[in-house]
Amino acid sequence: MRIIFLSTFYPFRGGIAQFNALVYREMEKQHEVEALTFSRQYPTILFPGKTQLVAENDAADPIPSTRCLDTINPFTYFLTARRVRKMKPDLIITKYWMTFFAPSLGFVLGRQSKNTVRISILDNVIPHEKRFFDNWCNRYFLKRNDGFIVMSEKVLKDLLHYLPNAKYLHIPHPVYNHFGEKLTRIKALENLGLEHIERKNIVLFFGIIRDYKGLDVLLEAMALLSDDYHLIVAGEVYGSFSKYEEIIERLGLINRISLHNNYISDDSVKDYFSAADVCVLPYKTATQSGITSISHHFELPLIATNVGGLAETILHNETGLVVDEVSDQALFLSIQHYFDAKVKEAFSATIKLHNTENNWVNFSEKIIRFSNDLR
Repeated sequence: MRIIFLSTFYPFRGGIAQFNALVYREMEKQHEVEALTFSRQYPTILFPGKTQLVAENDAADPIPSTRCLDTINPFTYFLTARRVRKMKPDLIITKYWMTFFAPSLGFVLGRQSKNTVRISILDNVIPHEKRFFDNWCNRYFLKRNDGFIVMSEKVLKDLLHYLPNAKYLHIPHPVYNHFGEKLTRIKALENLGLEHIERKNIVLFFGIIRDYKGLDVLLEAMALLSDDYHLIVAGEVYGSFSKYEEIIERLGLINRISLHNNYISDDSVKDYFSAADVCVLPYKTATQSGITSISHHFELPLIATNVGGLAETILHNETGLVVDEVSDQALFLSIQHYFDAKVKEAFSATIKLHNTENNWVNFSEKIIRFSNDLR
């Protein structure tokens, strides 16, 4: 099968590029796959992080992609649409996570042959941070697809809100497997320069820091826990960190928190998940999170708030704990229960069993079979 995968790829960095790379590598084993990516993904003024591109020390998979689509230059929409049409693909795959991409991706998809199946893997339909153009963009993009891959019930519900008769396939987010093997706790702490907290109960907050991810709630919960608990915050800040600094200072948490507020390179991810006793997702809103897939790869249990599709990825009291209320008190009680009940080993063993099925081979094969069903 001839496949065009139009989305973000190397040299762009981040979780979505990593996801796409893993799907690409599986599909290229049996199919002719070509990756097309953005010549410009976000205008610099709209990008809240430090850089969109892979740094010299990032261990990213250098997918051989062609940079051709500029999200804010309509002229490239025509050129990319024509380029794809000339390739005569059997299948076009896109990844959709923000309405900002609807005009460029939707334009390309709308100008393809009827013989080409168009499938979008949906991370989000209704975005976390809403904008006035969201409804129009969603309708424009979604109508230009033949089928969809959803990875949570929340995203499925949002899809059916726009397209009640949409053809879709629900597949759980595969477990990320490209971050290396788990390290011993002491080795991971040595790599992070945190040997002094070896005897603490270590809680991990990992990923891009944005308001909806609830780091402020977790900080308030930490203040309710004893000094036996230590929090590692690892991830690049999108926006200002001043709100969190004020909370840390007000609650006197400076010696109980290790801040690594920068982009975490792929080869450093294993250090954080190997050092921690539990990963906490205190989100205020969510669809799903790729962090659960990273944590599961390292067989690290999770504690997550019951918002969006987060609870779907955690078996309560088997692979982690689901917190029904987004509050510092509820998080405090769940974290304390997790450590008091000494459930880490049992939860980790269950995660290991589930990982065997939730892989990139199965995920990619299901997309191919779904595309054949759409013909």
